[in-house]
Amino acid sequence: MQYSRFRSYFNLGGKFACAGLMLLGLLPTSSVFAAQSVMITVTKGFGLSLFASDLGDIKQMTLGDDGTLFVGSQKSGTVYALVDSDQNGQVDKRYLIARGLEYPEALAFHDGALYVTEEDRIIRFEEIESRLRRPGRAREVYSNLPSLDKKYSRSMRFDSDDRLYVSIGSPCNVCEAASPFSSIIAIDVDSGASEQIALGLRSVTGFDWSPETNKLWFADLGRNWMGDNIPADEINRVEVKGSHYGFPYLHGNDVVEPAYDMPKNLNVIVPEFELPAHVAPTGLSFYRGEQFPERYHNQIFVAENGSWNRSSKVGYQIVMLEIEDDKVNKRETVVSFLDGEFPVARPFDVINAPDGSMYISDDLKGNIYRLFYNTAEQSQESN
Repeated sequence: MQYSRFRSYFNLGGKFACAGLMLLGLLPTSSVFAAQSVMITVTKGFGLSLFASDLGDIKQMTLGDDGTLFVGSQKSGTVYALVDSDQNGQVDKRYLIARGLEYPEALAFHDGALYVTEEDRIIRFEEIESRLRRPGRAREVYSNLPSLDKKYSRSMRFDSDDRLYVSIGSPCNVCEAASPFSSIIAIDVDSGASEQIALGLRSVTGFDWSPETNKLWFADLGRNWMGDNIPADEINRVEVKGSHYGFPYLHGNDVVEPAYDMPKNLNVIVPEFELPAHVAPTGLSFYRGEQFPERYHNQIFVAENGSWNRSSKVGYQIVMLEIEDDKVNKRETVVSFLDGEFPVARPFDVINAPDGSMYISDDLKGNIYRLFYNTAEQSQESN
């Protein structure tokens, strides 16, 4: 795998000193010598550009039917809508959909409506893409999420049967938490009926269905304070609804939790693939576009948010997991935002864009990047 490394200006506040960023993996390596310069590594053939900036502590994204990119935040309580009206790869219209919400980090879009987690409920903005300037009042559609008095992760996506899947993380580093913590549930938003899809999870914010098999894959973050190299972060797949994936009793394939005894007769599903400890896989999406070379089609892209509970840094990158016969063969880096021990960005989410590129949210500096492939490079590879 070939990479190119590029330097770009950042000031201490995290904003670009230049007008924009364009990193092309097919160009010769170039350097700009400045005290504030940092380096991003991009796989040969790919490019990285700045789609939007100054969005605060952004987390998860979802895409509207008309191409509007919605992005949620955590502590700042805002939800933004971003529009690239001239389709030049950079946002030119920005709308504030909501402010003052409690942890609206998880978003989903379905049938013209935007769904947002807020406090202990899920709210919906109807016909949102036609009301970006003046969104209507949000309607509550589900009110049985756990209370926010304990911090926990959550994310949302609709499946092909129009059910809203919601991941509800553990409220602690390691503990036996009551249901529905540490699970993924599927909700009928019309009736409010729910079903448990997966149990024994610690922190899942990235999940998606395979375009080829329609099986649900998800990334789960391992616990902290067991050392630099254990336990592994996990990539899992749901074969049987209601299966248990080990937390808090078993981490990865074989790391037994010393604080809790596993219940007798508990059948634990071990990971499909182990990631290095503390890389923090917060975003996961199958690539459904046509712009990238064929070997990337229908493969998993993971946003590794990066380590904090470790003596040296790992993660801070976008990786591709190569799947063959429903198994992960290997993991390879597509973009690295780690310059030595300095994180240029912390990618949180990665999703498909309408033109076949991918959007990457950065919760460190409040940027959204666009990952694309140079078509000239692709045509050379096919010859």
